[in-house]
Amino acid sequence: MALYFLTYDLRNSKDYQKLYSILENFNAVRILESTWCFNRVNTSAKGLRDYFKKFIDEDDGLIISEVTNWASYKVDGSPNDLK
Repeated sequence: MALYFLTYDLRNSKDYQKLYSILENFNAVRILESTWCFNRVNTSAKGLRDYFKKFIDEDDGLIISEVTNWASYKVDGSPNDLK
């Protein structure tokens, strides 16, 4: 199982609900305002990017990172909170 961080920048229309619904389905944990983490198997950062970009607008930004080591400070949640 791999740990992924998703970071986004919703620019003009800022329709967060579509993205939040999908992240909820992934059992993702919000780490910072626009950064979430989740676990997945049998996928890649590229595959996840292609999947998540269907839920944001053309002008929005998105980064998916596979994470093997992390540290945090004053965050809303952490990978330790994943179920």
